Amino acid sequence: MSTTPDPGPSNLDDEDYPAYTMGRAAELLGTTPAFLRSLDEAKLIVPQRSQGGHRRYSRYQLRLAARARELVDQGTALDAACRIIILEDQLAEARRINDQQSTPD
Repeated sequence: MSTTPDPGPSNLDDEDYPAYTMGRAAELLGTTPAFLRSLDEAKLIVPQRSQGGHRRYSRYQLRLAARARELVDQGTALDAACRIIILEDQLAEARRINDQQSTPD
């Protein structure tokens, strides 16, 4: 019998937990904070805010930002890149739902 208290659900496994500051997110992506702000302005990524008002990013948002950077680096305009990513994300979600419905219980 363990006397260690149960820590509850782990935020480490939560894809949507806003764990990364803007500076750390930019560093991980190899981009600038200005690029991340532009994704916020384009409404592709709307980061949560800390109590002090600082942007905080999740792993899911970092994946979207990395895809945006990839498209922009290939010469795609930012607004077009954002639209492509939104459509890709919607397609992936539709496929996930379709797969769940197709699987016998």
